[in-house]
Amino acid sequence: MDRPSAVATLRAAVSGFVSEYPVTDDRWCVALSGGADSLALTAVAAQAKPTVALIVDHALQPGSDKVAATARDQALALGCVDAQVVCVEVGTDGGPEAAARTARYRALDAARGQAPVLLGHTLDDQAETVLLGLGRGSGPRSIAGMRPYDPPWYRPLLGVRRATTRAACDELGVTPWQDPHNSDPRFTRARLRAEVLPLLEDVLGGGVAEALARTATALREDTDTLDAIAADALAAAGGPAGLDTARLAGLPAAVRRRVIRGWLLAGGARGLTDKQIRGVDALVTAWRGQGGVAVPSALRNQRLIAARRDGMLTLSTEPV
Repeated sequence: MDRPSAVATLRAAVSGFVSEYPVTDDRWCVALSGGADSLALTAVAAQAKPTVALIVDHALQPGSDKVAATARDQALALGCVDAQVVCVEVGTDGGPEAAARTARYRALDAARGQAPVLLGHTLDDQAETVLLGLGRGSGPRSIAGMRPYDPPWYRPLLGVRRATTRAACDELGVTPWQDPHNSDPRFTRARLRAEVLPLLEDVLGGGVAEALARTATALREDTDTLDAIAADALAAAGGPAGLDTARLAGLPAAVRRRVIRGWLLAGGARGLTDKQIRGVDALVTAWRGQGGVAVPSALRNQRLIAARRDGMLTLSTEPV
């Protein structure tokens, strides 16, 4: 039996995604960079329902406006009902990759209206994300990778290899943009893609990317279950005014730290690390009268202090 074409494989992936997840909107958007993954997804999405292509121009490279204009023309030629170029200003927080990602998602969210946004992340991207999480010791939440369904963001190609999207572009007769950042060794993800994953595939005899993606799925299912248990425990332990340390102390460690994380986020914390969460956890499990734990917050020039007072965990702010 002949193997299905690359375009047919992508159509099946998008169709299966729509069948599994409630993407019932009359139209949707696609985040289009001009690269092979998002270009191939745009072509298939535009055949499925009215599609608006959203092209973010980060202005980080010379000629980025021309790249964006070409992507817009390609989107319209592939059948999109509209294609918009959104220009952004990239900050510096978290490094260049993180800052660009933050600016991009903010721009996409502002431009999408009420429509969902399809993202062209593939199985290869998922494998790289898992490796990054492993290397940073970020815990199971990071190793669980990207969610396929995380409204308003939808990733229908997480089960598809990058080679398939490139082949689909060839079949469609469209030329994708080759982002030089994707092969620039200054960027961690580029080195993972070019050096680390190929080495692992060679040493372990292949199938590494698929195995990492399966690991992400399994961990995500476990994490979702523990998060649901933690949400109930958080409601029982208190609220924004404080958490009862006696109730927290009786919880399993994995649930207790999720309760603490959820409480900190609800109180305005952002960018939490495992070390910070464990520091707050020690106020419950290893209390010796120690001082509070500082955590970053979304408040301008402010940080949060988690402290223990009279058997309760409390949050306060102080200037940075």
